[in-house]
Amino acid sequence: MKISPSIWAAVLTSGTLLSSCGPQQSAKKNADAKATDQTADAIKKADTARIGATPRLLATFPDSLNTPDGLALAPDGRVFLSIPNLADNQYPARIVELTANGYQPFINNLPVEPTTKKAAPMDLALGPDGNLYYAENQYENSKDFKSRLMRVRMTGGKPGAIETVVDKFALANGVVWKGNDLYVTDSQWDMPSDDKGSAIMHFTLAELSKPGTIHLVPKTKDPHVLAQFTTAVNETEVDNGADGIDYDSQGNLYTGSYGDGKLYRVKLKPDGTYASQEVVTVQGAKIPCIDGLVIDRKTDKAYVCSSRLNAIDVVGLKSGAHTVLSRNGDTDGANGLLDQPAEVLLKGKQLIISNYDDPSKHFVNKKSDAPHTESVIDLK
Repeated sequence: MKISPSIWAAVLTSGTLLSSCGPQQSAKKNADAKATDQTADAIKKADTARIGATPRLLATFPDSLNTPDGLALAPDGRVFLSIPNLADNQYPARIVELTANGYQPFINNLPVEPTTKKAAPMDLALGPDGNLYYAENQYENSKDFKSRLMRVRMTGGKPGAIETVVDKFALANGVVWKGNDLYVTDSQWDMPSDDKGSAIMHFTLAELSKPGTIHLVPKTKDPHVLAQFTTAVNETEVDNGADGIDYDSQGNLYTGSYGDGKLYRVKLKPDGTYASQEVVTVQGAKIPCIDGLVIDRKTDKAYVCSSRLNAIDVVGLKSGAHTVLSRNGDTDGANGLLDQPAEVLLKGKQLIISNYDDPSKHFVNKKSDAPHTESVIDLK
């Protein structure tokens, strides 16, 4: 996920940079961050032209639907899209359904968080119980652990009651079901000794089905914390970590760091709990920022949103081979070109792409502007 320019303005005017808060980065992390910046700068200078596949326009949204984000494929083939409206949150957040001709409403009245008075749906996924689950990013509204995991009760393919199943996230973001296990990334799960932290949380269908709300314990190794990560902050000053999440044909989880572009593999035990974790060695130029990702489990290729560079990259998870599927320079996305891609979904041979269009500093994309779009790339 992403942090809006307004937040960076507030940080700068306060005279305190994120990189100078709390524990200082190690020399190695500073070197990693510098390398990320140098790679991003070299690519921006060498290539702002279009390369690779040419996306086509799938849907265009008005200003009242200004930050298309999470995507979910239903068993009946419908595609749901979350729109948190974080670039301009005077408009209420929505969930829509993509159609052959654009989109249609799905949920117009999402329950707001009681103190922020906002709803902020990010990634979403259909559970084995047939219900729709979505993560919330309240971090832009409050840093006081107001983000939630929400459940939409589905009946006959239609949305019903919406309830909070887990609260006290800092920035709930990516969501994936693997059997009866649900994994959710928190891009800002800091610890007392690590203010650049993030995590993957693990929940089971059995515990989510019990009455009541699960309350996480912030800044601790809560029992639901599966794996933790630390972001090496670079010139973007973004310290968001674990973002998109999916799993491969062997059942290994993968998540990418929004702040520094690391791709992590988390191996699981047969019961879905933690076994080990490692950084995936990606060949070629470093990916400086990973937002959403999706894995084709037939090929074990990950389609990665390289948001900072306005690109979709492909990483072979077995070999580490790395290619650019599509990249273009700064654009408003009117013709379907990439406009800060944030989330991706595979539907057959189509790769559906959400253009979030709300950049941080040093991104190829320079500003949030109309139109607001979904793109699609037809894969071979």
